[in-house]
Amino acid sequence: MTPAARLSGAIEVLDRILAGQPAEQALTNWGRAHRFAGSGDRHALRDLVYDALRCKRSHAVLGGVSEGQSVTGRSLVLGGLRAAGLPEAALFSGEGHAPDVVGPAEARCEPEGIAALDCPDWLAGPLRAALGAEFAPVMRALQRRASVFVRVNSARAGLAQAQAMLAGEGMATRPHALASTALEVTENARKIQMSAAYLSGVIELQDAASQAVTEMLPLQDGMRVLDYCAGGGGKTLAMAAASQIRVFAHDGAPRRMQDLPKRALRAGVTVNILKNLENSAPYDLVLTDVPCSGSGSWRRDPQGKWALTAERLAALCTTQAAILDRAAALTARTGVLAYVTCSLLVAENEAQVAAFLARQPGWILQIKRRISPLEGGDGFFVAILTRLG
Repeated sequence: MTPAARLSGAIEVLDRILAGQPAEQALTNWGRAHRFAGSGDRHALRDLVYDALRCKRSHAVLGGVSEGQSVTGRSLVLGGLRAAGLPEAALFSGEGHAPDVVGPAEARCEPEGIAALDCPDWLAGPLRAALGAEFAPVMRALQRRASVFVRVNSARAGLAQAQAMLAGEGMATRPHALASTALEVTENARKIQMSAAYLSGVIELQDAASQAVTEMLPLQDGMRVLDYCAGGGGKTLAMAAASQIRVFAHDGAPRRMQDLPKRALRAGVTVNILKNLENSAPYDLVLTDVPCSGSGSWRRDPQGKWALTAERLAALCTTQAAILDRAAALTARTGVLAYVTCSLLVAENEAQVAAFLARQPGWILQIKRRISPLEGGDGFFVAILTRLG
């Protein structure tokens, strides 16, 4: 595919997404309908689509969309072209499979204020309150692609050994300050999942901030640890590799854990997947990485930024509170309860912890930390809670 044909493909996919289709589904359906497109074309198309979604508001303005007008895939792709300083006349030529020539109604405009930061209007106030002086820098960081990180499985190899293995297959990496197990992939990131290091369990794909969360947990050999909202199991596996502990995994949507047994086998660790949490309680440490707005990881799920509503946020806060209360009941008398979100919002973080402490006497906050996207990884909030006495 030519660069111009890729732009046409991105426009088609974005129109489907704007009509309500999930991004991954739209990309998959496009690939199935265009079998001639090679892997390089599909990767390039994916990048175009996700870049447009991260910057949906600012690229729409750059693409000529005025207040009150509908955003289209064409306006987003045109705006992205202009943001990158690429020659629009050569790529929007109308020749072959290229998009049609740019018309007078698509004159470039410059985004300003909140629009330039790609922040939804209704979230600007809460995000400013949470981030203070970092509001604009964080929002600008969330407009860019996330770095690719791997976690070195200390049960299999050391950092230097993992780097050497990856370098031998053409993948360059460098250690990252957020976690002792983190390597940032700087070259050939798309080859990671086919590498010997990955296939042999030496490394796992995991954001550096997510690894930092695991390193904050007060794990000790012999503990019985529950990952209450395990999802794909990234933190589950990281905990199992960090100490000689017995790890249990649970998720409200069990299908999210379907690959966890295979991943655990590859990593050389044992994970007990649970349906009934109470039968194995109490636990020395319960990790609750709760469902949240995902505002700290909008680089990876930009569609989520624009789909979030006040009603959805309120429902998430209700769910988070219920999980905290149930997890507290599962925690041993001298145990630890860890509350984690990948959110930047006070309502899901500090306010949620304060409300828990108010309704659950006997608990205290031991450690609290915000991990900012400005530190290189996703944004996270971590609170470590213990019982009094």
